[in-house]
Amino acid sequence: QLQASGGGSVQTGGPLRLSCSASGFTLDAYAIGWFRQAPGKEREGVSCISSTTVYAESVKGRFTISRDNAKNTVYLQMNSLKPEDTAVYYCAAEPTGWGPVALGCSRSDYRYWGQGTLVTVSS
Repeated sequence: QLQASGGGSVQTGGPLRLSCSASGFTLDAYAIGWFRQAPGKEREGVSCISSTTVYAESVKGRFTISRDNAKNTVYLQMNSLKPEDTAVYYCAAEPTGWGPVALGCSRSDYRYWGQGTLVTVSS
């Protein structure tokens, strides 16, 4: 089971850190993706990590994805937040094993999804 947490309300320019934790399996054998869905919009890939890391153009230089295998958690550090970052954020997982498998950041690449956490950025 995947669990996304860390959402909340923040002012423009502020930071938030989202966490994606797992129970029942170890995340280091999975590609992990962060996705978001704003009201009235489709779910989009934000950042994904496998043997490589991928960022959406809109978040490059502001967001950082990282793993803490000891805590079985993947983080999304979000800095310099903008009102357009407001959305429900989801984490997703796809098994890749422990080899150097590079996975993209499309919804169809990920099989397992957690519930979302809401991020609201006010101006």
